[in-house]
Amino acid sequence: MASRFLILCALPLFFVLAASIQEKVFDVRNYGAYGDGKRYNGLAFTKAWNDACQWSSGRSTVYIAPGVFYLRQVTFTGPCKNAITFMVKGTLLAPPNPNFINQDEWILFQYVDSLTVTGGGLLDGQGSFSWPLNDCNKNSNCRALAMNIGFAFVTHSRIDGLRSINSKMGHFNLYGVNDFNITGVTITAPGNSPNTDGIKIGRSSNMHIHDVTIGTGDDCIAILDGTTNLDISHVRCGPGHGISVGSLGRYKDEKNVQGLTVRDSVFIGTTDGLRIKTWAKSISEISVSNFLYENIQMINVGNPIIIDQQYCPNGQCDSSGKYASHVQIKNVKYNQIWGTSTSKEALNMQCSRAFPCQDVELSNINLKYVGRDGLVTALCQNVGGSIRGKIVPGNCQI
Repeated sequence: MASRFLILCALPLFFVLAASIQEKVFDVRNYGAYGDGKRYNGLAFTKAWNDACQWSSGRSTVYIAPGVFYLRQVTFTGPCKNAITFMVKGTLLAPPNPNFINQDEWILFQYVDSLTVTGGGLLDGQGSFSWPLNDCNKNSNCRALAMNIGFAFVTHSRIDGLRSINSKMGHFNLYGVNDFNITGVTITAPGNSPNTDGIKIGRSSNMHIHDVTIGTGDDCIAILDGTTNLDISHVRCGPGHGISVGSLGRYKDEKNVQGLTVRDSVFIGTTDGLRIKTWAKSISEISVSNFLYENIQMINVGNPIIIDQQYCPNGQCDSSGKYASHVQIKNVKYNQIWGTSTSKEALNMQCSRAFPCQDVELSNINLKYVGRDGLVTALCQNVGGSIRGKIVPGNCQI
């Protein structure tokens, strides 16, 4: 009887404690935000974030309801007291004029731990006004325009179900993140929109990108220096420039790239498929190592498999061929890559003569040329490694 009494007395205390650690919702409308697509909402969003970030009694959620919320630029800074969710149900609308954004990302999260960005909402960068101003294809010192959303020094976090369209430059920018997952996102921009990379990653580690659809005017996923332990799977890529590592080697303080897996994905109508590019005129001696590309379908892809260590855009190298990349590529495996190529050279590996590629393994490759004669070829230079199983095109000597 006494023990039963103690249990009954303890129950109210349990519910009190449970209630005290409940998730609290911070609705931006309660801070003066309007979802009319016209009025500026930056101050309301910042106030809602600051209160949610400092909530110490449990998880907090910043809630953006259905509607169109106009934002010029906004930065959400941690650290926060507890795990925090940024729930986007509506549309966040950027200014069409790029001069209204004076930071690298239109929306930036920085120094946050245990962040979740979710809700199925839309980021609209309204980039069409800015694209004609972009001359990066001929000007190496071109003006940088804002990316849609950035994450800097964010850990143990994830993006789930977000949509991003028409960025001024890139869409998602991740720098210095660790233990970060991206799932269920859709990223869209016209195929002729310049430099609208889908997901750009640098100096980051232990990331997973899964079940994403990306079609833009540049790389679906761009992997820059210092990235380690990155797992990519179930990507639908196209239009765009494929999944690219690099360019690497241009700057002297760059870091190694290692531990990349790309698997179970499809490329549709992209200019490139699986690409590694390093500057011919490189000044840093770094390595690219421990890569696995597996179970990839190519549908009318320009260059399904390409290693380009002669990369030197905008005429920055002369035609003498005297430059040789100092980036070492090693232990890269291609397994079960199949489909169609719109170029005859479906397999193109031009490695550095100063630092030849090492331990490149090709296995079960079947790529066909969609041209009239159907003759598919390979170009392989300065490549060391091995071949296993059937390889088409089969004239790559490594």
